[in-house]
Parts: sequence; structure tokens; C-alpha cells
Amino acid sequence: MLASPLEPAVQAQAWQCTAPNILPRPRAEYAKPADIRRTPISGYILALSWSPEYCRTRKNDSKSALQCSGSMGDFGFVLHGLWPEASGPNYPQWCKKAPVISRETVRKNICMTPDVQLLQHEWAKHGTCMTQKADSYFDAARTLYGAINFPDMARLSHDKNLNALKIADAFEMENDDLPANAVKVQTNRKSWVEEVRICMDTKFMPTKCPNFVRGAAPNERVKIWRTLP
Repeated sequence: MLASPLEPAVQAQAWQCTAPNILPRPRAEYAKPADIRRTPISGYILALSWSPEYCRTRKNDSKSALQCSGSMGDFGFVLHGLWPEASGPNYPQWCKKAPVISRETVRKNICMTPDVQLLQHEWAKHGTCMTQKADSYFDAARTLYGAINFPDMARLSHDKNLNALKIADAFEMENDDLPANAVKVQTNRKSWVEEVRICMDTKFMPTKCPNFVRGAAPNERVKIWRTLP
């Protein structure tokens, strides 16, 4: 049974998120046979995307309209995905053919992951290695995502000496049982924060990230793009 060990969040990351009345169904996604991997699961990663950075160059991109146009609301951290991991870099993926998720499933999760096709992709690539049903996968992802208390990224963004460790420490301060060494910060080539990834064991408890999980070095200088002053 999947359950969250983290404390319930007190703030939404989709401020006043309102889904459109009509949402499309995504298209099916299939892997090449060579890409299928059914390696044993040794843990999980909860990948959180920082929307202000993602959207700063995509305001007029129709493919990112739900997340970036402001039509559904202004987003902070959204869920990229819940990923099963292996004991090395060859994580399980594309474990079986994935039916197209329903519009109801899309609607239940669109404020968490505001991209219809990404929801299908995450289910097909990662979720099929965890469970038989899409709703079970997304219920687990939504529970874990909703249980996180996020730090004040606007305040952190003003730190002229900000590094990856300070962000990890900020997550630790906001959440019981989430040690800083379970948090990996992902940046682009210009050191802007793109994602935060939380490493978990097979019981979905935060745990120290394995060495193969990539991220900025603790003392590496990073920057946070924000939409508010």
C-alpha cells in the first residue's frame, strides 16, 4: 500500500488553480523494445519542477499554455513525476503498454502536473513499472506531492550567496523527516534552478540520494527565477 510519510502541506503550489471546463485526452505513448527496462525497484524519486524558471521563456508557447499562460493560475513547484529507481542508473521504464488516461484522471491531476501529455508520459514511462492502474499511480504521486511543505523560494532568491545546500536545508526546515541529503537541486547551464528531486526508499520515506542521482554540488552557486519582486 502506498502512503505518504510526510506532513500535510499547508499551502498550494498552484495558486487559485482553475482547470478549463474542457480538457483533451492525451495521445498514447509507446517505447521502442530496446528502451524497455524491468529492473528491480530500489527506491523512488519525486521530481518537482520550478514553474517560474520553466515558463520564463514559454509564456507564448501553445504547448505549455496550461502551465505558463496564466489561464489556470500562477504555479510554483509542480510535479514533474514520481519515478521508480534501481540500484544503479538503469532505472525501470516502459514496463508495459499504457492505456490512455481518462479525462477524469487528467482533471484530478492537472493542477499538480499542468500538462496533459506529460501526465500520460509519466504514467507510460514510470507508472507502469509501479502499479497496474493509472489512478493508483497518480493517487500515490498526488499524496506525496501534497504532503510537502515548500520553502519560501522568493526569499531564497534574494540570497546573493545562494547555493544548492541552502535550498536543501530550506526543505529540511519545512518538513519533518526530510533530511537535506535526500534533496537534489537540478540547474541549467546558467545555474538557474529548474527542479528539486526528493529521494525516497521503497517505503516512500525520504532517504539519502544515491551517488548516481545527478544534481548541483552542495556548495555550487545557484539562482532562482521568480515572477514576483
